[in-house]
Amino acid sequence: MPAPRPQQQLLAAAWSLGLLCLAAAEGGGGSCELSVERGGALYNFSLAAPTPAHRHGVLSEDGFYKVAMNDSVIWFQLCDQMIFNFDPPVCLHCEDCGGPLRCGTQCSALASNNIGGYDVCTTIGRASGSHISLIGKNHGKADDGNPQKGVIFKMFSSKCSISVFIFCDSAVAQLPDKFTQSGSCDYVTILRHPSGCARSVSDAGNGWGWLGTSFITILCLLGGYILIGAIYRYYFLGIHSVELYLSWTKKIESELFPELRYQNISKIVPEPNVET
Repeated sequence: MPAPRPQQQLLAAAWSLGLLCLAAAEGGGGSCELSVERGGALYNFSLAAPTPAHRHGVLSEDGFYKVAMNDSVIWFQLCDQMIFNFDPPVCLHCEDCGGPLRCGTQCSALASNNIGGYDVCTTIGRASGSHISLIGKNHGKADDGNPQKGVIFKMFSSKCSISVFIFCDSAVAQLPDKFTQSGSCDYVTILRHPSGCARSVSDAGNGWGWLGTSFITILCLLGGYILIGAIYRYYFLGIHSVELYLSWTKKIESELFPELRYQNISKIVPEPNVET
């Protein structure tokens, strides 16, 4: 069986490094994940992770949540942009959320209010501008929250916002049926869902936690540095196999231990004899 070509080895190394960093990213949290420590225990929330009864987690399987009160309507989706396969919003001023033909598809939360007989839309949230905190007494701040109650998923857009209180309910999912509005365009609504419960509770003294995530991140950065250097030397400098390794080790030695470089030079070029 022929030995693998150097190009294949580099591609395999790049693929392995990518999988390692992807695993670190999955474990390290994202816009829909929260990890907090309380009383020596670590509570992890993963809103988009599938559950036995909800394959998309807290995300609406319809592509959006819709809540109507009087002459106002809000649409929102958690952790992602909205998708409308039916019943799309029909309102004015939807240019920053998909435009009149695809209204609602370019943002994560939209509000419609009847003004002068016309439905006027306002973008009130985007998934890229979101924040998760624990439900607590002091406006849901994590320092005051109770991890057993649930979390608050808050999204922002310009001067508007929407806060979705996701209360922990391991038995059933209760969809939002009302909302409150404060100021000009700050909205609050409530739902109950199993994804609002901590998915895992572990002793903060056990496991890797943030230390493991930091270690893997550093390992990814170091591996990326080595891999990029190897590709550069192979394709641009024409240094192959053993020469590639020797070139890289010499470069690392010169960067980490510059004094060794001068010691090696002194061995090659002896000091001149000075007669007194």
